Amino acid sequence: MAYPTVAAPYGYKPVNLIGGQPYAGSTRNLPIAYNQSGAIFYGDPVTISSGFAVLPTTPVNSTNTIVGYFAGCYYTNPTTKQRLYSQYYPGSVTAGDITAIVVDDPDVVLKAAATTTAGGTTIGSYSLLLVGQNVVGGTQTGSTSNGDSSLSTVPTSSAGASTAGFRVLNLVPDTQITYGATYVSGSGSANIVLSGLLVGTFLPVGTDLFIVQSNGLQFTGSTVATAVTVSSATSQTVVVTGTPTVSGTVAFVQTPEALLKTNFGVHRYNIA
Repeated sequence: MAYPTVAAPYGYKPVNLIGGQPYAGSTRNLPIAYNQSGAIFYGDPVTISSGFAVLPTTPVNSTNTIVGYFAGCYYTNPTTKQRLYSQYYPGSVTAGDITAIVVDDPDVVLKAAATTTAGGTTIGSYSLLLVGQNVVGGTQTGSTSNGDSSLSTVPTSSAGASTAGFRVLNLVPDTQITYGATYVSGSGSANIVLSGLLVGTFLPVGTDLFIVQSNGLQFTGSTVATAVTVSSATSQTVVVTGTPTVSGTVAFVQTPEALLKTNFGVHRYNIA
């Protein structure tokens, strides 16, 4: 298994800027209305309504536009009368100075996890074929226990949609998971029969298929087309895209995380 393991989606984490621009982690302070309902979690997208920072309708796209990503907040605690800094805004706070800290640079590069569905937490996979393509955002609600967002992207859903919220810039190799197997039959077919996969292994849609060569891995151009949980170590059929030519030892590579950028028509600073 790769380390660290991505156990669940965690929202959108700013990591740097595109084009080699210096990134100082700068933020902008935006007001949250007195007694505003609805929680906003660390890593959630933020939009502006009537001059106040609010959580947009999800998934983020060219209709549900944003101004940045939530990085905490502060306000005067109405009970203790002391300044409180919080990982997330819990909602319905009766204070007049609630301030959201927002990463609002439209060129920020984000890291996010893939999930198999828009509202779920099962970790999916970005394929190499998605680099330079669009992905749709998730609709999950964050955690009040740790204050973090639970949003993701869904690489299997309308990846090429022009209205989608995010563009895949690159895959994150640090958390990739590689599963080795031996070819049994099905070369030149979408149904590949393999042996050697560990029973119980889950291969989500988008897991890439490679041939193991003496000097490294060779991408076949095919990915898992139908999610499968391995039930046989000696004869497991995996449905893949296309009709790849495979033989010998193969590897499936699952990529739980990718680097993304907010699409041009989605960030409000890029909309006239």
